Amino acid sequence: MFRFKKLFLVFVATLVITGCSEVTELSITVQSDQTVSVGSQIQLESNLDVFWSSANPTIASIDEQGMVQGIAEGVVAMRATLKTDAEIFATLEITVIPVEPIIPEPETVEVFLGIDRIDENLSLFEGKRVGLITNQTGFNRDLVSTIDVLNEKVNLVALFAPEHGIRGDLQAGSNVSSYVDEKTGITVYSLYGSTQKPTAEMMALIDVLCIDIQDAGARFYTYVYTMAYAMKACQEFGKQMVVFDRPNPAGGTNYEGNILDLAYSSFIGKYPIVQRHGMTIGELAGLFNTEYGIGCDLEVILMEGWERDMYYDDTKLPWVVPSPNFPSVDTALVYPGTCIFEGTNMSEGRGTTTPFQVTGAPFIDADKYAQALNDLELPGVTFRPAYFTPTFSKHANVLCNGVQVHVTDRETFMAVKTGWAMLEVARTLFPNDVSILNGTQDRCMLNLLTGNRYLNDRTYSLEEQFAILLQDTAAFGVIRENYLLYSSEIGE
Repeated sequence: MFRFKKLFLVFVATLVITGCSEVTELSITVQSDQTVSVGSQIQLESNLDVFWSSANPTIASIDEQGMVQGIAEGVVAMRATLKTDAEIFATLEITVIPVEPIIPEPETVEVFLGIDRIDENLSLFEGKRVGLITNQTGFNRDLVSTIDVLNEKVNLVALFAPEHGIRGDLQAGSNVSSYVDEKTGITVYSLYGSTQKPTAEMMALIDVLCIDIQDAGARFYTYVYTMAYAMKACQEFGKQMVVFDRPNPAGGTNYEGNILDLAYSSFIGKYPIVQRHGMTIGELAGLFNTEYGIGCDLEVILMEGWERDMYYDDTKLPWVVPSPNFPSVDTALVYPGTCIFEGTNMSEGRGTTTPFQVTGAPFIDADKYAQALNDLELPGVTFRPAYFTPTFSKHANVLCNGVQVHVTDRETFMAVKTGWAMLEVARTLFPNDVSILNGTQDRCMLNLLTGNRYLNDRTYSLEEQFAILLQDTAAFGVIRENYLLYSSEIGE
């Protein structure tokens, strides 16, 4: 079918006008092509006085003035019949097409990290000697290292390394010694192992101490306690602490867990907070500083564009592995729950490509374990029988049977509740095989990770454990609310 800007005679009828010998042509014209969308209109015109009709009004209708209304997808003939002679007419085919869906432009999410706003905050560092706690996760939106950013813009004189080292190349628990950074020539001081708090000698080198590091969103991730010890040093020696804020990878809305008993305070859980805190590192700094009495001169350089309900992959920022066994945002979702298996003789997936997403041991019946967990109908999660062989850590180079945790709904998934259920079910199904490492010691790993002893001792049933989680989560929420720096709503 050919389309023209103005379409003339489609069907020609002849009319002999009384008293004349000339032949007059009846024609239909349209001031566009012959296509109309469903719900739209086009105007037909005739050179003579005609009646208009549609061959199929369910596809397109036409009124007395020749206005065509698209109704449904299809092709239909429109007829113009001469009013003075019903045998003289012309037709024109009209094609009705579906309405093209209006696809909204995707909302552009632009999150600017604390370090991206350095130029707005240079007055904090003017005329001061600056120290920086960071690792490979300290970078700006363009993946430029925070070390390089500060080295160019301020007087950066000292670097401080947390667990896993300043480049993130050391496994959990590895000692970090002081050394000189080859690129900048700046000395790197260790804040893990025997020296967790900056010494008087270190603090004498600087006037302001900064931290830019990606937290994992869990109580037992050690980076936030490196920050807390640094804040204490700043208070003791009269220095300012500056936090370049970063997103919580597991989002800032959901939080959950039991409150740590201070009898089990350690470097993997120092303060009475819950396992999944739902706060940024800057918000935690404010909580630690005020609620737990550090009282240092604290400045948090806020992000711009981040909202509480964002997970890290919502920010469109590049993801850099914060520690060797934390490869993805999916890890952040399950880590607050499954990390407790570090305190057992079951593998938590270290030495695999999915650490903390799989757990098991050679003695586990994978199908039986998965079925029992799925029978609990925990929210937002499904368990799949899984088989894996760790390359290091527990059961290295030995086939393990267990489960993989598949989060099916991020909003309803409860990581801590899930992890506690996984441990209780494993101990119930395999009582002669599952054991707690150094379980007779009061400060064994499981007790430090859970912040209590009652999981180790199995003091409560699973239902009672769940009740404790609900109670402690609610209590922490009251405290947490006072230190939130970001809203869930744009513009608030």
